[in-house]
Amino acid sequence: MIPPPSTHFQPPNGFVGDVIPFERDGTAWLFYLLDERPDATPLERSTGMPWGAATTTDFVTFEDKGVVLPSGGTDASDFDCYTGSVVRDDAGTLHLFYTGHNPRITTGADGGFKDAQVVCHATSTGDLTDWTKHHDWDFPALAEYSPEDWRDPFVFRPAADRPWQMLLATRRREEPYRRSGLVARLESDDLVTWRDAEPLWEPHRFITQECPDVFQWGEWWYLVYSEFSDSFCTRYRMAKSPDGPWVAPADDTVDGRAFYAAKTVALGEDRYFVGWIATKDGRRDEGRWQWAGTMAALQAHQRSDGSLRFDLPDAVKAAYAHETDITEEFEPLNGAVREVGAGAETRYASWLGPELPAEALIVADVHITANTQSLGVLLRTNDDAEEGYALRLEPNRSRLVLDRWPRGSTGTEQWQILGDVPHAVELERSVELAPGRHRIEVHLDADICVAVIDGATALSTRLYDRPTGRVGLFAQDGTFTLEKFTIRTR
Repeated sequence: MIPPPSTHFQPPNGFVGDVIPFERDGTAWLFYLLDERPDATPLERSTGMPWGAATTTDFVTFEDKGVVLPSGGTDASDFDCYTGSVVRDDAGTLHLFYTGHNPRITTGADGGFKDAQVVCHATSTGDLTDWTKHHDWDFPALAEYSPEDWRDPFVFRPAADRPWQMLLATRRREEPYRRSGLVARLESDDLVTWRDAEPLWEPHRFITQECPDVFQWGEWWYLVYSEFSDSFCTRYRMAKSPDGPWVAPADDTVDGRAFYAAKTVALGEDRYFVGWIATKDGRRDEGRWQWAGTMAALQAHQRSDGSLRFDLPDAVKAAYAHETDITEEFEPLNGAVREVGAGAETRYASWLGPELPAEALIVADVHITANTQSLGVLLRTNDDAEEGYALRLEPNRSRLVLDRWPRGSTGTEQWQILGDVPHAVELERSVELAPGRHRIEVHLDADICVAVIDGATALSTRLYDRPTGRVGLFAQDGTFTLEKFTIRTR
């Protein structure tokens, strides 16, 4: 039995959906959609989706605040309370904007009957767990936008002398479906009455840009969104103005397939992207990715050109303070020479280390030799290093992937082994791996695995089928030098 995660928040009665972060007095309030996964169809459900909340100051420990925005009930526009944002006005009143949805309320648009979405509004005088809903302020999609995709209101004020802005994930009614998504923009002087404005971004590329988020960092502005049409992931764009034009950095993704719907929050000088790591159907490696899962955060760092790199939060790394150096403990396998990393110029070689704790931070410093095809870390592998997970760096392809063995098969014959699926297709990240020194960090927390290369490129996933096993190293058609390998625990 896999123990529950320690440094990743998940409520006892369900799963974390989209996270809505809000900072107050140095504490991150992490509102989230509470997915209780009822065993009923949408129309059969008697209870809709509420918002829960948790607080943290370090993304290591969390305080569960329970449900803070309940479902409105079976007849309400907010039977399901979906994603939104929280802001404070000049008088100190807190405003919570969210998406209202009820499967019983349909549009009849486009020749069918589709679930409508509306923007809802609640206020609080200061208690972030106690909100008063104002359904007389609800409003549906404007005429030119899709009423079933009118969601995720993000409200902010780009400057004190400008109106409030509301960004919405929506679609043009008359555009080709796959390219109809845009980030719509409304404006308001009082946070109650809203008027249409020029869309913030309309790339003619995605179905929608879910969970939009905008923030300023120094001279740069950033637009964050999540999408599921080109690739299921969270992306960002950059501009020198809150109005754009928005440009893509060389690597515009935050993480891979498993980390989704990230929005951001600043604590002091630090900026965090907070989303969820998806569960898989049946808690199996081969299961389909599901909506919602466990809360996860990455810390963003700004490069000199304004682009961002993503790492484990500093406080999470510091929490794993008990370090064991196992650099000299690896034993050669598969005909490898004793010196770790050597002797694999034209073949495969591996080295096996000790049993891994269920929760740990692994840190490996390696020096990659020129023309090396692949190398990496074996996770939860067996005693001959042939079954388990492989975090594989491929310098010749400039990518990081997660692989596992056995991969499965389509039948009983030898040739039906899934050799044409060389890694988990959704778990692939672009990363520069020039010859020289590189750092591999792997945070294991029960069935959660977050790998980061050089403090810049993150890959999150689930490891279900093998809850225990040993650590190892491998190289294929090339060599590397192991400088140091440590396992850190709390």
